[in-house]
Amino acid sequence: MIPKEVVEEIRYRCDIEDVIGSYVTLKRAGSNRNGLCPFHSEKSPSFTVFPATKSFYCFGCGAGGDVITFIQKIENLDYVGSLEFLAARAGINIPNDASVGAKETVSRKRVYEMNLEAAKFFRNCLFDPTLGREGMAYLSERRGLPGTVIKHFGLGFAPNDFGLLTKHMRRLGYTEEELIAAFLCGRSQKTGRIFDLFRNRVMFPVIDTAGNIVAFGGRVMDDSKPKYLNSADTPGFKKSRILFGLNYAKSHCAEQMILCEGYMDAIAMHAAGFENAVATLGTAITPDHARLLSRYTKRVLINYDSDEAGQKAANKAMALLDEVGLEVRVLRLTGAKDADEYIRTYGADAFRSIIEKSHTAFDFKLENVLARHDVSQAEGKIRAARELATIIAGVGSGVERELYVATVADRLGISREGLANDVKRVRSKNFREMRKKETRDVMLSARNFGDRINPDAAKDPAAAGAEEIILGLMLLYPEHRRAVLAGNPQLTSEDFFTDFGKRVFEAILQMEQSESGFVFSAMGENFTPDEMGRLVRITRDREALQNNDIGVLSAAAEALRQRREKRRALQSGDWQSEIARRRAEIKKKQES
Repeated sequence: MIPKEVVEEIRYRCDIEDVIGSYVTLKRAGSNRNGLCPFHSEKSPSFTVFPATKSFYCFGCGAGGDVITFIQKIENLDYVGSLEFLAARAGINIPNDASVGAKETVSRKRVYEMNLEAAKFFRNCLFDPTLGREGMAYLSERRGLPGTVIKHFGLGFAPNDFGLLTKHMRRLGYTEEELIAAFLCGRSQKTGRIFDLFRNRVMFPVIDTAGNIVAFGGRVMDDSKPKYLNSADTPGFKKSRILFGLNYAKSHCAEQMILCEGYMDAIAMHAAGFENAVATLGTAITPDHARLLSRYTKRVLINYDSDEAGQKAANKAMALLDEVGLEVRVLRLTGAKDADEYIRTYGADAFRSIIEKSHTAFDFKLENVLARHDVSQAEGKIRAARELATIIAGVGSGVERELYVATVADRLGISREGLANDVKRVRSKNFREMRKKETRDVMLSARNFGDRINPDAAKDPAAAGAEEIILGLMLLYPEHRRAVLAGNPQLTSEDFFTDFGKRVFEAILQMEQSESGFVFSAMGENFTPDEMGRLVRITRDREALQNNDIGVLSAAAEALRQRREKRRALQSGDWQSEIARRRAEIKKKQES
């Protein structure tokens, strides 16, 4: 366990505004800072940093906590991993025994060390005249990559052998369990032996923006399956949150970035001088990818394959990128299935011309719709108009909608007024459905349905409300923690109805009685980042109220005990006594 004083030193030295500011563009809002939330897609800022309390909270998705929680969520780290990350940033040494003892799995740092050694091994194999002959021929002759590009991206080759990498890594002192956790080796179900996962493939190291080798991609040199083999998620890697080539592209993408489907396309673009290209890794673009792109650029040029699957992927990418406020354009390639083939066939200048003629997202969708329907016939024209009206209705800007209506009407030879009315009807329908959903969500929220953090709350909302009052007061005020410990008011974990409330209550008291006392940041060791976000919300709700004295705490404790007694009475079948008690309470209130 990492000492609480070390946790507090890390939290103190790592200014939350500076740390979050390196991921999110923050703007001053009074004494606080606002920005677009990095944890969900939004166009209007609902993410707030509170420098005074060294905390953050998103009023849109509920993410919240301190600088440690933020790093846990943004870097996909566990509690100890986030402390190590921040400690390295601040130049603080964490005792080795404390760090290692707090973790049960292979550390992120250890995975990076293994990947670096594996990358050296793959590179040496590629440049070995015997072992790497086939891999080098594929990269240099078939794909046309010069030696400088091969070295620049650290490309390598995994020989067609089940144990070469395993033996090499074992000689360096890495255990079988570590190699499996890093997705470098697998274990045979028949023999129980471990074996190299990457075999007879050209290897592409995946490097993050800090320069760490976090994963690998391997490609076969023939038509065998699977064509690509990418690292699975490990303690040091989550494929939905990283883009291949971003470590280089981040210095060349302030105005625009090119998004590719595969790492070979991205490498070909860099080799041709387009150093702002990145690619997803064996997965479709995710909301995390979109938010990551929005940190580095203003505009994204989507360059996906020209086949049907590529066009569907482009439509999904456009929607996700639009959600985070990025300008989106689409490259339409003719005469080649992908960018790599296009550049090798027609050259870099021709590709540059394609970039200059890139289509807006709407133009791309318009051409696709027109290509699917025979608009020379009335039936095809009606279908195309109906589909395009739905697309235009999803555009937020009234000026854009007006321009798109004019464009479509002219292309289809129909009246602008008629198309505009169709768009208006679709928008009205969408608005009604949205309001119904919002009303339904509000009703469910009021009854705590769908609460993933505290699912028990829906079973007894009154008890859950009393618990939040108690926990908020105890999290904020030392005098209230001491009062509960002294038995005034009398309160035990058995009074709590929800499992979440009980866990928080017990953790607060245990920490308060410890030698180092209560430290909010240290709660993160026993609670997930999402749970920490809930605790921040609870404390902010209490801070917003003027009266937070001992009387409020006592009243909430009494209400919680009454709810417990009511549940016991109903469970025991003594419901008549409970009704009589409630009637007596009502009569007493009426008389007073």
